[in-house]
Amino acid sequence: MRTNPQTGIYSGYYRLVESYRSETGRVCHRTMVNAGFLDDLSADQLNAIQKLLTEKVKHCNDPLFSCTAAEDSTVNEYVNRFYNHLVSEKKIDVFDAKKPLKKPKNGKDIQKIDVNSIKNKDVREIGSEWMCYQALEQLRFDKFLEKQGWSNKDINLAKTHLISRAVYPASEYTTSKWIKENSSVCEITGTDITKITKDQLYRISNKLFSVKEALENHLSHRTNELFDIQDKIVLYDLTNTYFEGRKENSCLAKFGRSKEKRSDAKLVVLAMVINVEGFIKYSSILEGNMADSKTLEGMINNLRVKTSESSKKALVVIDAGIATEDNLKMITSKGYDYLCVNRVNLTKYSIDSEAKTVSVYDNKKRKIELCKVKNEKNNDYYLKVESQAKKLKERSMNEQFQYRFEEGLQKISDSLSKKGGVKKTDKVHQRIGRLKQKYPSIQKYYNIKVEEFEDSQNSKTKKVGQQAIVKSIKWNVKENIDINARNGVYFLRTSLMEQNEEVLWHFYNTIREIEASFRVLKTDLDLRPIYHKSDSATMAHLHLGLLAYWVVNTIRFQLKSKGVNHGWKEIVRTMNTQKAVTTVAQNIDEEIISIRRCSEPTPKVKQLYDALNYRYAPFTIKKSVVHKPEIKKPESLARQESPPV
Repeated sequence: MRTNPQTGIYSGYYRLVESYRSETGRVCHRTMVNAGFLDDLSADQLNAIQKLLTEKVKHCNDPLFSCTAAEDSTVNEYVNRFYNHLVSEKKIDVFDAKKPLKKPKNGKDIQKIDVNSIKNKDVREIGSEWMCYQALEQLRFDKFLEKQGWSNKDINLAKTHLISRAVYPASEYTTSKWIKENSSVCEITGTDITKITKDQLYRISNKLFSVKEALENHLSHRTNELFDIQDKIVLYDLTNTYFEGRKENSCLAKFGRSKEKRSDAKLVVLAMVINVEGFIKYSSILEGNMADSKTLEGMINNLRVKTSESSKKALVVIDAGIATEDNLKMITSKGYDYLCVNRVNLTKYSIDSEAKTVSVYDNKKRKIELCKVKNEKNNDYYLKVESQAKKLKERSMNEQFQYRFEEGLQKISDSLSKKGGVKKTDKVHQRIGRLKQKYPSIQKYYNIKVEEFEDSQNSKTKKVGQQAIVKSIKWNVKENIDINARNGVYFLRTSLMEQNEEVLWHFYNTIREIEASFRVLKTDLDLRPIYHKSDSATMAHLHLGLLAYWVVNTIRFQLKSKGVNHGWKEIVRTMNTQKAVTTVAQNIDEEIISIRRCSEPTPKVKQLYDALNYRYAPFTIKKSVVHKPEIKKPESLARQESPPV
């Protein structure tokens, strides 16, 4: 059912569909004719057309059979029109009655071929595209767009662009060239390859962004149903990516704190809520100067955690940058639990009398000790985490920062005794301030004393003009301070009161999943940098990357459940070994035989297909025979040979 664009009436859009049984014994369907809107036909007329057309196609090569005509002329007209369409589109095989049929022996089509005439051409990649196409079928991507009233042309173009983004992320211009020259994606989706342009890809990206909320909701529900996900834990985090260019008139691009250390470029922030399986629950595109701690409430209000039938509250896992006191109170007021790293190390805490130190091990078999503690300020559950590996790492970092900090102070001190060196008091203090700003974690442990020349000494060598100059700089580490005292120790904070230490540690480690998701988006799907000039194109570009991530994670989630833990780039590289090839040869009758088929998947490709329970190829074989043309005499020669009148 869809809206007829000519009449504006919501009515049936008809297709003639053939049912058949595949080589594996499964019943399949394929569309033979898109009949369109048939509002002027009754149900009896539609049934009559179907029956007569089926009968005519069944006996199309039987010269003794004559199709029974209907009494209704309208029915006969539609039957003839659809039959001619089937013949012209080569949906059925109609043999030439003038040419004797060559009966295959034992089901084999045996031809005598001139070996020297064999050529392979139009070799294109098909493995990765076919895998992504089947993932979109699992997600019922086309079914959703049909409900939105999209045409088949736009649905196929959307699938083409989305698969291209997942397999070969690039600009729209480069993608259009890749589709036309390298990929078989149009063969799979049914898109007219001659109509692929960068402008068409831009248009379909913007159209997909226009249904962002509904599409995101559909995919969230669909993956929960498909993989039986309960969404009891959700993860929230932000990342940003930078622009190439000035972006002077942009409301979205702003200067901010870049996670890629690109302080010279404007940014855009991408906020995501995902579940522990890596599927996106909600996403938002924000201004580049948006602070992490100010974004949470809007996301919580839009959070779709009730995509599964679960009465238990969801647990929101966030990092320390977002875990302000106001945000934690807001999470509990919305009916959720939270788990985070405490923003500051606790200095005043007591160990619970019934608490026991529990030892766990990370992926590298390194020991981590967990212990429940109490804080005087509130009644939250605090978990003290002490890691020897983290302690050694932080000690090494502190030693390096300490060495560089003292080295910087020494350079400032040496400048006092050099000719032309910085000696003025205000300039010296500026240099010390910049050094402290560079090493904030170390400078707080130092006492720095700047000595100036006394005012009673009015020697010209002691003053420059009327400004005081520095005599010396002295520094030392504060007494009773151990710089490495709290290395390797941090505290988890949660509103869950009934969970044990190991369970909480497992819950917190799920936050690595969202970090992995950001890596896939930025690196594998090429979301950085952004070259688009307008804000609308930028948001459409980011949204297309998120949709491609749905496809990627649908595939990787199923592979990981079967023990296949390859990265996405490795999966694409492996699948690209499967190609679609056209083989052309000439037989003994000088007929040109053209065969289009997919190459046999390698053992590694078969392993991926089997783990996903996907089909090996979109088509088995496409064969066409071009008969030898009749030699016609030139018109002048024909006139000469014709008898005189």
